[in-house]
Order: sequence, then structure tokens, then C-alpha cells
Amino acid sequence: MSNFVDYVKIHCKSGHGGAGSAHLNREKYVPKGGPDGGDGGRGGHVILKGDSHEWTLLPLRYTRHIKAERGVNGSKNQLTGAYGEDVYIEVPLGTIAKNEDGEVVAEILEHGQEIILMHGGKGGKGNEHFKSSTNQTPRYAQPGLPGEEGYITFELKLLADVGLVGFPNAGKSTLLAAVSAAKPKIADYAFTTLTPNLGIVDYRNYKSFVMADIPGIIEGAAEGKGLGHRFLRHIERNSILLFMIPADSEDHFQEFKILENELKEYNPELVDKDYIISVSKADLLDDELKVEVAKEFPENRQPLFFSAVTQEGLVELKDAIWKKLHG
Repeated sequence: MSNFVDYVKIHCKSGHGGAGSAHLNREKYVPKGGPDGGDGGRGGHVILKGDSHEWTLLPLRYTRHIKAERGVNGSKNQLTGAYGEDVYIEVPLGTIAKNEDGEVVAEILEHGQEIILMHGGKGGKGNEHFKSSTNQTPRYAQPGLPGEEGYITFELKLLADVGLVGFPNAGKSTLLAAVSAAKPKIADYAFTTLTPNLGIVDYRNYKSFVMADIPGIIEGAAEGKGLGHRFLRHIERNSILLFMIPADSEDHFQEFKILENELKEYNPELVDKDYIISVSKADLLDDELKVEVAKEFPENRQPLFFSAVTQEGLVELKDAIWKKLHG
């Protein structure tokens, strides 16, 4: 089984509020003994927290229920009960949480960011709050309120500077392995990559950027064919896109148009992202063939040629990516 998980559903329940106390003061020097009960403590929250060291929802894969502590009841001497302990759900950056109606209720984008998913129940009021001129010794207190509960769906959309977009066998994994320390599985058959891989690419003057190798697109992906929406949602969070067309494609520009259309069908906003068109496996082409391939593309969509195997064009490719990111 893959160690990358990008979708989980968990039943979450915050803590019930503690009850207020109805204690009466029975001390010898207190006339008639007044109300002396404290408030109940708030129930524990269920809190989503960002962790930049996590990159998958795998730790939550087999979690079915998450429950926060109940608040402690109030006690005599007007002592307020302790709050129930909060429960933290630590998730990778790029995680969104949806309620049972499919509405996004939280989105984690920064390390240490905290968002309350389920608020703990309010603690009940002690009998001190109910004292009046006509009722000097109330013998009742307010019970605590129940906490919130419900099913929460967590989805991970990878955060990366540049996302690699292409058909299976476009050479995305090979490129990532060539320019970063990532070691994606590489083989000569379609859909070698079934889960996204992230790599940090070193650039000039100790700078770097994050590259995401995303599983290959097939026609109809926006309709759910192949890996469908599972990989398309990861593309949404990438700052720029690098379209990769292999040199041995039968129609390079048409292949680009198919890729572009799949993104548009899934989310029209994706085609508004900055992007770079590239032709991978350029070691298969001589200079004359490169000119012919370039002619297939309009002037404003000229591709960059590179080969991850021979390192040809990789410096120029990284320069173009950096310029798009910071230009």
C-alpha cells in the first residue's frame, strides 16, 4: 500500500461542558449559608493544526473517531472547573477540511496555523449566578452544554512552486530525480507514478524551489477517468505549471492542447496560471528536428527543450521556472 494518503473522513466530537455547582456555603460564620458553587469548565475543542514536516494524511488513515475531553464540573468556594483538554489534529500544509455538506470549513496553509473544527461545549453556571433578593440560597445550577460533533473530510492539495503536468511516460519522475534529491519510482510503463512526489530543486546562490511530480493525465481525467480528480486537485495549489510533452509524441502541440483542456474542464481557473511548455527527452532530437517541433507551436507558446538523462537544457529550464516564480 502507498504511504501517501490524501483523503480521509473522521468523526470528530468536542468535549461536553462541565456542569455548574449548586454547592451551598455551610461555614459557621456565614448567615444562612449563601450559594457557593462555581462554574463548569468548557469542553475541549477539536483543533486542526498545520505541520510543515508532514506531507501525507497517512497518520490519520485508520483513525475513525476523535473525541476531546469533557470539561470538569464546578466545585465549592466558587471554583470554576478545569477546561477539557483540546485535541489537535496535525496535518500537512495544503489540507482542507469539509463538513458533511461538503462546505470547506478550514484550510491550512502555514506551519503552526490552528483552526478550531469543533468547539467544546460551554460550561454551566454555578448557583452563585442565580442568587437574587427573593432567592438568597438557590439550590440549582446550570448543566454544561454538549460539544459540537460531526464527520469531517480532510483533503490534501499539495503546495508546490511548480507542478509537472503531462501524460504518463512524459518523463516527469525522471526530471524530478535529475534536479532534486527526490527518488520517485521510475519504470518504462504508464502510470509508474500513482501518488505525487515532492522534491526541492537547488538553484543559484543557495536559492531553491519545490517541484511536484503529479501522476500522469489521460483524456477524460476531468470526468474521473484514470486517477481523475485525485491528481487534478493537487495541480490547483501549484504556483506555476510545467507542461511536459515527450519528444517522441506524434503531435506535440495537440498533446499540449489535450492537457490544457483537461485542466480547463476540471477548473477553468487553472488555465489562468503561469505556465511553461517544455519538450522532454530532447536527446532523441537533433537540431533540425527541434526546429520542426517548435514550428508546431504558436510564437507565443514556444517550448523549451531539455533532457533529464543528458542534462541538456536543465539550467535553462530552471532559469525559466525561477523567472516565472519571481519575475
